[in-house]
Amino acid sequence: MKFKGLYAFLALTSLLLGCESNSKLEKEISKITVQPSFERFDQQFPRLNDDKLKALKTSYPFLFSTKYDDAFWIKKSNDSLEIRLANEVNKTFNQTEVWKTDVLNLFKHIKYYYPNFKSPRVISLVSGVDYRNKTIVTDSIVLLALDNYLGADHEFYQNIYAYISSSMQKEFVVSDLASSYAKKYASQPSTKTFLEEMIYRGKLLAFKDKMIPFTADSLKIKYSEEQLNWAVQNESQVWRYFIDKQLLFSSDTSLLPRFINPAPFSKFYLDLDNTSPGRIGEFIGWQIVKSFLEKNNEVTFQNFLAMNAEEIYNKSGYKPKR
Repeated sequence: MKFKGLYAFLALTSLLLGCESNSKLEKEISKITVQPSFERFDQQFPRLNDDKLKALKTSYPFLFSTKYDDAFWIKKSNDSLEIRLANEVNKTFNQTEVWKTDVLNLFKHIKYYYPNFKSPRVISLVSGVDYRNKTIVTDSIVLLALDNYLGADHEFYQNIYAYISSSMQKEFVVSDLASSYAKKYASQPSTKTFLEEMIYRGKLLAFKDKMIPFTADSLKIKYSEEQLNWAVQNESQVWRYFIDKQLLFSSDTSLLPRFINPAPFSKFYLDLDNTSPGRIGEFIGWQIVKSFLEKNNEVTFQNFLAMNAEEIYNKSGYKPKR
């Protein structure tokens, strides 16, 4: 019993020291200066005339394909659906929203870990609810299609599956933006084994842990609290299934829609399927890389993102906690 008490004391001490260290880091990051511009293209585009279009094309030439003439853009800007979308975005997003503060905090964290990072132009627009391209990131420009964040039950999303529309809320803007940056910095898997796919998705989530620590885990992985609780409670059972079925080094592409790609639930072909969240392989990959980072703190985060999956797995010492 004395040994158990000692272990508990050491664990608590480690936790408190970790919290103190994180607090100091966050204070340091908060002092970093970033100066992105926030530009509301979505408010400028509707109801164009010739003069307004000319000015807009001068400021945003990359948003106007040369395949279309001016008459096309003027007609599009006066389309009733385009105007309705812009109005709905304007209702949901105003100039002083918390989401802008979150985006600034994201940029400060990226600047801390990547000192050469330059503050971009952040341009909001309407995309016709193109939910597959909510955020687009380049070295100097960020495009945010805000019509994809009007609320899970919005009338414009009635024909979209619920497991997709559930994250079409403004609380997910910074999470999606962090995902886009993560894909810029994390190395893609060299081969396509199930383990590599899991760990790649885990890297993207670990990037979010570093860059948006102020965001709830459920928002990072796009789970409801209930789904996240299920994943935590069933982590050991899921891992045992993957091991027993010898899935880790399989290159069977059918594993992606079953456990990695967006879906209403994961497909074990067991009774637990309907209670499980989709993308459970992504959650497991997240836990593997967390274990690696905890046990290998001499590895820089940048080098970790470039490491291959098998090395991360072998050095993670991963064991489900439950």
